[in-house]
Amino acid sequence: MPEVLKAPLVVEFPFTRSLGPVQSAFLTGLRERVVLGVRTTDGRTLVPPVEYDPVTADELRDLVEVAPTGTVTTWAWNHAPRRGQPLGTPFAWVLVRLDGADTALLHALDAPGPDAVRTGMRVRVRWAGERSGAITDIACFEPYDGGPGTPAGPTGYDGGFTDPVTGIVAPARLDYVYSPGRAQSAHLQALSERRTVGERCPSCRKVYVPPRGACPTCGVATTERVEVGPRGTVTTYCIVNIKARNLDIEVPYVYAHIALDGADLALHGRIGGIPYDQVRMGLRVEPVWTEDGRHPDHYRPAGEPDAEYETYKELL
Repeated sequence: MPEVLKAPLVVEFPFTRSLGPVQSAFLTGLRERVVLGVRTTDGRTLVPPVEYDPVTADELRDLVEVAPTGTVTTWAWNHAPRRGQPLGTPFAWVLVRLDGADTALLHALDAPGPDAVRTGMRVRVRWAGERSGAITDIACFEPYDGGPGTPAGPTGYDGGFTDPVTGIVAPARLDYVYSPGRAQSAHLQALSERRTVGERCPSCRKVYVPPRGACPTCGVATTERVEVGPRGTVTTYCIVNIKARNLDIEVPYVYAHIALDGADLALHGRIGGIPYDQVRMGLRVEPVWTEDGRHPDHYRPAGEPDAEYETYKELL
């Protein structure tokens, strides 16, 4: 039986967004140890605040301060915290209806164990030592018995803040293990031998690279392996002007669709060995391998005349 391939993969990018007046006030308030909600036309107070009433769709702008204390409405125990979660030790995810609010806020509760958590328990905000205007300015909630410490009521909101938070950058990340199937395993094995292998559909006779194990047009299984390339034709391309994080390639550079000779599907590849403004449709290219590379590092001009448009127009 062939080896089952698998590899850990990470998809990560910074998600950047601007804030409207309501979210700006809410996050700026957290920086100042103030929790704000927004009042609806029928008198409900929503925390966290939203810009439009989820029931009536009315625009909401009437900000109101609520207390940093509240009541747990429901909870779930997290016995194995993951990277990036609020606490590094086991904790409870809780929905807390803060005093003065009509909706509940989701956050972490620092508790010694699940037996110490219950619906209806009283809790209070534990503020982060350093705050920047983010939901993490609330480090977590903690049990509260009404004794000395965090005041039971609002501390006073005067209707505005200096230096408001106007935007946030939130990292988005997905860690997973990828295991290719039979067709892609054969394709990857061929790449490690500096060959490119696809599969031919027994019905339409098209050769797909990378192979998918089935024809996307006919829906039938593909098993006949076909070696293609190594040279190919640039069908379309784009010029990349923004440097990617953790990618040691200077901008600008060109990323292209390349139809390898003998293939009926264009694959992606970076174009090098030529000024970015000289890359063009129809350019004939060949792969460049690094010493230990398991796939082409990039493609460079092959020194051949450009391909005629008619020869690759169906692969655009």
